[in-house]
Amino acid sequence: MAVGGGDRIREEDDERRSKLLTLPTVLTLGRVAAVPILVSTFYMNVWWATTATTSIFVAASVTDWLDGYIARKMRLGTPFGAFLDPVADKLMVAATLVMLCTRPLDAAIFEGMPWLLTVPSIAIIGREITMSAVREWAACQNSKVIEAVAVNNLGKWKTATQMTALTILLATRDSSLSGQDGLVASGVVLLYVSSFLSLWSLVAYMRNIWRILLK
Repeated sequence: MAVGGGDRIREEDDERRSKLLTLPTVLTLGRVAAVPILVSTFYMNVWWATTATTSIFVAASVTDWLDGYIARKMRLGTPFGAFLDPVADKLMVAATLVMLCTRPLDAAIFEGMPWLLTVPSIAIIGREITMSAVREWAACQNSKVIEAVAVNNLGKWKTATQMTALTILLATRDSSLSGQDGLVASGVVLLYVSSFLSLWSLVAYMRNIWRILLK
């Protein structure tokens, strides 16, 4: 009987583990694990470091879309995955923004304006911290409040411009690229667009919540 009970417990543990570690969740965990590798390659002074850093970031951006797609298509979404996915995204983006601010590119656009990347970075990171707090509060409220802070199309555009801007700014650290100044400028412009969309979406979320609370 003891052996049978042990087998049953192991089967239950395996079942719980399989429900927890779905393919989308594994991809999300991979993004979290990639953050220290991203940081390490960014500060390396070897010829392949820029390519490696950019490739890691692009791969993380792709898996960010892929794990959500798989979770919806194959119905593999889990509460743990829903919690971990935005955490992985925020870690990757925040780490990249901080790194770019600590080692800005030697480009004409930054001459006399060392704060050019700092301003949108503070706006983006501040918005993400605020939204995390708002969504945590909303989770303790009724369903209408939760729906008010659900991801909308504005948030998706924010993410798309943000990932594109950061990819450009990481890739242009390769001094062999032609037209580097123009590419850097486009990356900076997109980062400001992303920061504007970030703040706009925050205002939209807060306005939705305020309307619900006033009813």
